[in-house]
Amino acid sequence: MHVLFALFLLPFGAIHFLPTIIAALRGGRSVVGIFLLNLFLGWTVIGWIIALIWAFRDEPRYVYVYPQGQVRRF
Repeated sequence: MHVLFALFLLPFGAIHFLPTIIAALRGGRSVVGIFLLNLFLGWTVIGWIIALIWAFRDEPRYVYVYPQGQVRRF
């Protein structure tokens, strides 16, 4: 019985935290905010949809890559 519960808990937990997973994989700036919204209001459908929209609309962090040989010191 416990094994069945664990087998059902993992996929449903992953679906529940899908907005957080998407935001983390995209490298968004508001991963913690999306996680908190998902944690506290994700059980409601509206909270989950808002978190999902926020995860897709969140801008990723910018990574500056300079060509080899050019070093900028700030």
